[in-house]
Amino acid sequence: MEYVKLGNTGLDVSRLCLGCMSFGVAERWAHKWVLDEEHSRPIIKKALELGINFFDTANWYADGTSEEIVGRALKDYANRDEIVIATKVYFPMHEGPNSAGLSRKAIMSEIDKSLSRLGTDYVDLYQIHRWDYHTPIEETMEALHDVVKSGKVRYIGASSMHAWQFLKANHVAEKNGWTKFVSMQNHLNLLYREEEREMLPLCKEEKIGVIPWSPLAKGRLTRNWEEATHRSENDEIGKNFFPISSESDRKVVERVAELAEKRGVPRAQIALAWVLQKEPITSPIIGATKMSHLEDAVGALSISLKPEEIEFIEEPYVPHPVLGFN
Repeated sequence: MEYVKLGNTGLDVSRLCLGCMSFGVAERWAHKWVLDEEHSRPIIKKALELGINFFDTANWYADGTSEEIVGRALKDYANRDEIVIATKVYFPMHEGPNSAGLSRKAIMSEIDKSLSRLGTDYVDLYQIHRWDYHTPIEETMEALHDVVKSGKVRYIGASSMHAWQFLKANHVAEKNGWTKFVSMQNHLNLLYREEEREMLPLCKEEKIGVIPWSPLAKGRLTRNWEEATHRSENDEIGKNFFPISSESDRKVVERVAELAEKRGVPRAQIALAWVLQKEPITSPIIGATKMSHLEDAVGALSISLKPEEIEFIEEPYVPHPVLGFN
């Protein structure tokens, strides 16, 4: 496993991050494909054995049960000082007013609940899951600064927003002497490259760590275009991301398959190697519900794509509507 600094910080993270949306109690939310605790723990343990020290979850995943499962497993299998736990806040966690968003009230309440579920005194990276259009960014950034200064959070990050919003948030923080975002968790893969236009150049210029989600396009890049899986058939949110009618996307998938066959490696490794070679990517977030998913991901670290190979798999891409924002 390779380790790199998270953006312009001294924090060492593995070159791959394990996304923990795959773990939880299925009855507690819409994604019925998630693994329960019994089947989640071996995946988490294997990730640690492969050298992954970076784990990303969210309060919203499976109504908090992802945090609970991850927290218990890491407590049993890992040294807390050597692992990096990231979680997120924004989406509604209960019925009624003040159930969601990035108000001071919501942030102060949800960080304590996340810490309790994770069974830890602090979170290494606390991220806003989306932009809150109904709360002044000044209120949000000051509240995040206060949770850092309280010792409950080490660093803060953001996820899936417009580049101008991300820059504005950090400008507000800098102007007031508050803690700035050190990372961006955005949507990036061979079927969705819109982040190359503004967000990636911004993060490179500002030395922001980039930890993209869905690097395999929810598995679309790892199988034949018409092929379905248990997750694809039960992922109501994912169905909106890559319509089966998209001819250009199908061509990209076919070229990944062609290159993988020529190389003699799994398609997942080609798709992930493409993300890993993009600047300024720090650590793609991989989802895993099988041991082979982890092994394929680690194998991608040893693949170096040639310029002509990159051009070959990129060429069919056409601009897409913005996806992944609220």
